[in-house]
Amino acid sequence: MTALQLLNETINNGCRHAIACNDMEIDLKTFKRWKIDVEDKRRGPISSPANKLLPEEVDEIVRVCTTEEYADLPPCQIVPLLADKGIYIAGESSFYKILKERKLLEHRGKSKPKSTSKPLPLVATGPNQIYSWDITYLRSSVSGMFYYLYMFMDIYSRKIVGHEVYNCESMEKSSRLIEAICVKEKISKDQLILHSDNGGAMKGATMLATLQKLGVVPSFSRPRVSDDNAYSEALFKTLKYCPEYPSKPFGSIEEANAWVRKFSHWYNHVHLHSGIKFVTPASRHEKKDGEILERRKKVYEEARLKNPNRWPRHTRNWNKIEEVYLNYLQEEKKIDISLAS
Repeated sequence: MTALQLLNETINNGCRHAIACNDMEIDLKTFKRWKIDVEDKRRGPISSPANKLLPEEVDEIVRVCTTEEYADLPPCQIVPLLADKGIYIAGESSFYKILKERKLLEHRGKSKPKSTSKPLPLVATGPNQIYSWDITYLRSSVSGMFYYLYMFMDIYSRKIVGHEVYNCESMEKSSRLIEAICVKEKISKDQLILHSDNGGAMKGATMLATLQKLGVVPSFSRPRVSDDNAYSEALFKTLKYCPEYPSKPFGSIEEANAWVRKFSHWYNHVHLHSGIKFVTPASRHEKKDGEILERRKKVYEEARLKNPNRWPRHTRNWNKIEEVYLNYLQEEKKIDISLAS
């Protein structure tokens, strides 16, 4: 089966064009061009780049790097040392490229080679398996002073399971809040993974001790990776950009908490979430989304029977989303929640 056929089959089953192309490592523009004409009309390049290294320059790079003087040094040190002697052969990136092609960049020494692999994904197949949480600022009426919103959500159902506004970031406050959430949601030991970034309120000794006591497994974002806590970041964006968000700063913590409670009720019980097939987070958390989606599917099938010309291929995909991943969708490296705990 060709790549175009695979893409068409995936898209017909409800996958978005951009996601399907990204998984196939094919540019979206290329796919759109293929739908018109699959013939490859590229006719070049017909000449070599003007700045291409000559064969003798390539051989000189290999010769220099394998001499006794430079054999134990990386190109980032070889190039400056050659410049100190008034010698220029090629740029540092060219050195790395040539040595990589000749397999002369293999790791040597007793230390382990540097690992840059991504963490394996966790997958939630039901509510109360993986929570994500974070802290965001809320403006106060005092210039330079902020309130801090602690908010926990279930990534499977997208339900806000707990929140509170405080006047500071504190691991003691986050500890008390997660304890209350576990009681309210009836979380048992070794049932829940709690994901967050690397802030002090998340990784403090009190918070970690509380999680250990509750039997909750902590999970943290990688340092300097902004999208490892994407669920909470998306939730905060919805919170701060919804039309009801106050245009003026909050006058007190009580006022801020009251508004957040109102938002949380709307988000959980009224808001149709696009990431879970437009059902409310509360209905999915209570496992009622399957019934809702089946009713929608039935409505569409009946409409198709009445007027089949409007659906030449298939109706809208109302299949329930069974698995939600944190952070990476790698089919060959799935980890079930039961194994992670």
